[in-house]
Amino acid sequence: MLQISGLSKSFRIDGRSLPILDIPSWQVEKGEKVAITGPSGSGKSTLLHLISGIAVPDKGEIYLEGQPLHQMTESQRDRLRSRSIGYVLQDFHLIPSLTASQNIEIAMNASMPAKQRKTLISEWLERVGLPDRAKHMPSQLSRGQQQRVAIVRALVNNPPLVLADEPTGSLDWETADEISRLLLDLSSSRQQTLIVVTHDLNMAERFPKCLDIRELNRVRKHAEHPAGREGVQEVSNG
Repeated sequence: MLQISGLSKSFRIDGRSLPILDIPSWQVEKGEKVAITGPSGSGKSTLLHLISGIAVPDKGEIYLEGQPLHQMTESQRDRLRSRSIGYVLQDFHLIPSLTASQNIEIAMNASMPAKQRKTLISEWLERVGLPDRAKHMPSQLSRGQQQRVAIVRALVNNPPLVLADEPTGSLDWETADEISRLLLDLSSSRQQTLIVVTHDLNMAERFPKCLDIRELNRVRKHAEHPAGREGVQEVSNG
């Protein structure tokens, strides 16, 4: 599913280059469920940005389902991401002026007949416990309900890879626990690969595989950069 080798990424902070990631090799098999933990600024979110093609590495190779992500143009990466990756974010990023149903529909294949899209959305909202919230605006939903809509939006096209960046970070403990179980259950039922970065150790413990980013990242394993810690947090957000 995912193969990484010789991956490195730096950012320029105050005129100097600050290393963020140095990952010699990493592999995730199809259908695996992996939680990545670690302190803020240790490169977790940056790693997801690279895997998704939102960011590009300075050096190294990233293969997603055999496709060389590191060699693609921005438009090629965008097409691959829309086809193969579902992304769940901490802040939901729902469009305030659209209903729950419409927020899901904008992520769906436009070539799918409207009736089929509507049926599929209804099925998914039923699956996540929101059958009566299709016409609700985001402001009319709780934070947990908003995250459920965001999860449906990420999974509705059945992408082989699902990435989640702190998906429970802004939720209360009880709701976070529900979202953790839901995300794992939904991705497992569809045999999707799931990679989550999180500070939530309760969530991480639910995963068959859990690792600290510092087990992968030689930047944080062998060197600390106290002067640049705040800058790393600002740029990578994790």
